Amino acid sequence: MFGYLLVIIGSLIMIYGQIKVNSAYKRYERIPNSRGITGAMVAREILDRNGLSDIQIHVVNGKLSDHYNPRNKTINLSREIHDGTSIAALAVASHECGHAIQHLVGYKPLVFRNAILPLCNVGQYLGWIAVFIGLIMGNTSVAWIGVFLMGGILLFQIVTLPVEFDASSRALRILKANYLTTDEYSGAKSMLSAAAFTYVAAMLSTVLSLLRIVLIVIGNDRD
Repeated sequence: MFGYLLVIIGSLIMIYGQIKVNSAYKRYERIPNSRGITGAMVAREILDRNGLSDIQIHVVNGKLSDHYNPRNKTINLSREIHDGTSIAALAVASHECGHAIQHLVGYKPLVFRNAILPLCNVGQYLGWIAVFIGLIMGNTSVAWIGVFLMGGILLFQIVTLPVEFDASSRALRILKANYLTTDEYSGAKSMLSAAAFTYVAAMLSTVLSLLRIVLIVIGNDRD
């Protein structure tokens, strides 16, 4: 029963995180920036100013689907961010440029995160298999190996936190210095803080899910 409670709490944390970021986005997507520039324009200027003129900016489908792709070195912005002139559009576009700058300077947490991502993805998949086999066979050693493998995704999420916080910090410094008024800057900061919380929520949810699995394995070991 306690294990199910952990899953419910984790789900509620995730839901709260999504509500928080969606609420912040809806608020600041209605407020245009005083210079009337679009997210794409800001992104292009930031990239060029930092020696990243080779990075292309693409439009992608979906809401808040914006991301930087380090493999093909592209900034991918959703239509409302790419063409939008809102404070939210500038905040999100600048944040993704922050990731591109991290890539350029070799920001260590980003380098480490990119390096462990394939291992974490495989580890999570194999971990579920190992836990399932271990519990079915009554072999807790195998199950604990699975728990260890699944812990890789938690490591990835922990490393993601400084990567996201740093990208937002870089974006806010640039926006404050070049693009936004004091009031507009406050809105951008609120928007990016809400977005950052979703990563914290994901990590906490993973912690609770892993704890539930640990309790199941411990209970199986006692039996």
